[in-house]
Amino acid sequence: MSNSMKSNMVSNQDKSSPIFHIIMHLLIGILFGAGLAISEMANPNAVLSFLDVSAIFTQDSSFSKSASWNPDLIFVMVSAISIGVLAYAIKNKMTKPKFTSIWRLPSKLALDKPLIFGAILFGIGWGLAGYCPGPALTALVNNPMEGVYFLSSMLVGSFAFQAISTMRKT
Repeated sequence: MSNSMKSNMVSNQDKSSPIFHIIMHLLIGILFGAGLAISEMANPNAVLSFLDVSAIFTQDSSFSKSASWNPDLIFVMVSAISIGVLAYAIKNKMTKPKFTSIWRLPSKLALDKPLIFGAILFGIGWGLAGYCPGPALTALVNNPMEGVYFLSSMLVGSFAFQAISTMRKT
């Protein structure tokens, strides 16, 4: 990444319209939600039947209507990764963004213990519940009590992390 790009990310303030950002975020959220619904990734049983890899060999997944392993999540992941790779390739050919005045890119590039530990905890929670944060919001409509339990637990975990991080810094 060039030094001018890094300085643009840090020093410039975005001068584009807040209404534009709201509309863009709304449209992207609708697209993401529609993708989750169409792919059935908002259905925890679909996710759990993908994670139940033993069903590949036994054909007895208790999460799938057909009692077999559900490979659909692979296509969702490959699609997401492909779009991300394409988006970064396009971004790398551009000198400045089209719809805003600054690039908003992750600044943290190193793998560290909190990232690895957080990913492990996320994976365990996803495997046990079949929800990740986005689809968990749909559970508030589709399965309200399960959604409340999951989101409440997720928020408690987030606040606990913040409290522990704050205590470690002092």
